[in-house]
Amino acid sequence: MAKTLEKTRKKIAKKRNGAIEALHQHSRDSKRLHTAQVRDDRLDKVARLRRRTDKILLQRVAFFQEVCRENENKPLELQGVHTAINEFVHQFDEEYDQVRKERRPGRPASMREDLLKMRIEALLREQKDGFYMPDISNEANVVMLDRWEGSWAYLPNLVWIKISAEGTIRPSKFPLETTGK
Repeated sequence: MAKTLEKTRKKIAKKRNGAIEALHQHSRDSKRLHTAQVRDDRLDKVARLRRRTDKILLQRVAFFQEVCRENENKPLELQGVHTAINEFVHQFDEEYDQVRKERRPGRPASMREDLLKMRIEALLREQKDGFYMPDISNEANVVMLDRWEGSWAYLPNLVWIKISAEGTIRPSKFPLETTGK
């Protein structure tokens, strides 16, 4: 949580002997308070966005951790990795079909339906170009993935790869590389 406003308010109150309510609308102190509030709002917005993107990656790692545990923490062959990726990519298909069937004929798609469609399309595109995931074909990485307890700080210790639909495996870095190749 950003604390700029709290600190600024405290400094101004100290300077004015606790009378912070008696500020003029366009005074320097009121402008400082406004600037601090805007900064706090901006930092909160960035933090919310970051948590949302982090949540998606944490869900992905949890999915592949469960896949490894179902395989008794043994590394998967290339075919098993592709099967797990395909299962992850198509996890929203049933929900999307259900939402689409519930919509009355002639009505526009709901927000939920649009979001599911965009998510499915993005996952399919990522699967084709190179799916970002922890390496579950490496035995040491599978052991480390099994020890993962859900924290963000542990994820850089894992080996990350991008695997395309054709089967090409490229090493990747954490967090997700943005170089495209």
